[in-house]
Amino acid sequence: MHDRPRMEEALDVLRAELEVGRLTTELTTRAAWLAFMRFARQRFATAPTPDSDGLLFQYGTYAFSRRPMFTVDLTRQFDISDDEGEHEHYVQVHCELRYEFEAVLDALGSFDSWFFHDANADLDEWLAAMERQLELLLARRPSEIDVYEEPV
Repeated sequence: MHDRPRMEEALDVLRAELEVGRLTTELTTRAAWLAFMRFARQRFATAPTPDSDGLLFQYGTYAFSRRPMFTVDLTRQFDISDDEGEHEHYVQVHCELRYEFEAVLDALGSFDSWFFHDANADLDEWLAAMERQLELLLARRPSEIDVYEEPV
């Protein structure tokens, strides 16, 4: 574990992966997804427990602070423990891709799926299944991209 980046570096790692995928001034959904897959494969210095390092793929049409937009949220969640090893809180690193409202996107409804490293699941299978969920969006450019970290 000592050769893995620290969890505190995750946001910078994701931003760097997104820059690698930036072929023009605007990032396509496909390039963002490929960046997130590289980020998902990178292991961080976390506790060796099944829920310490998770990936969340979710989408839906939301109007959090303004007009409704179809949003794909690619998230990495880390369990933060106290000095005794007890759960304290989570930190999530998000890459949100937002698209102008379209009936065809809204018709997709909402979807979410979790993957946890160290839980004996196959990451490549999960990523392939999530990519199929993105099929309609891969060639599009998001209207907005927000990359951020938050405690939860």
